Amino acid sequence: MDKKLSEMSLEELWQLFPIFLTEHRSCWKDWYADEKAVLEKTIPQAVRISHIGSTAVRTIWAKPIIDILIEVSEDCDLTAVRDLLKDGYICMSQSADRLSFNKGYTQEGFSEKVFHLHFRYMGDHDELYFRDYLIEHPSVAREYEKLKRMLWKKFEHDRDGYTNAKAWFVQKYTNEAKLKYKDWYGIETATR
Repeated sequence: MDKKLSEMSLEELWQLFPIFLTEHRSCWKDWYADEKAVLEKTIPQAVRISHIGSTAVRTIWAKPIIDILIEVSEDCDLTAVRDLLKDGYICMSQSADRLSFNKGYTQEGFSEKVFHLHFRYMGDHDELYFRDYLIEHPSVAREYEKLKRMLWKKFEHDRDGYTNAKAWFVQKYTNEAKLKYKDWYGIETATR
């Protein structure tokens, strides 16, 4: 049966797109840079575009999905941003202050390059704190990798379960990073 992705249940999608981890790949940095260049032209409202998630941490295993945080100013209409993304991106979720898009998902499974875009208003960027804390603290990054590898097979077909099972770790070190880095990511430091 050939269902469109939009017709599949969450459970069917999780079966088609299981969680899997791999050693860091140097190409991820280039994939991010290439996609960022496209996004800068496509999304003029972007104040800052950042590579986030485990693929941005060179020392740990990750799901081979490039997560990109796009921060926009408070006066930006996120619904207008939604109309700008035509190049294979699918809107996965939308709220008043957040938008999420995915690209690289097909009816046959993952494409070679998979991207998740996270649109947020400027200042909603906890992922930057967590990313930089892991980069600066290799032992914590190794702990995070160990936790993810332990959870991988248990939650291979349950993305929400996987995310929820590691949330305590992410929150703990995000809070530590916020105390340490304070206002490193203010609007005055936003660069493309």
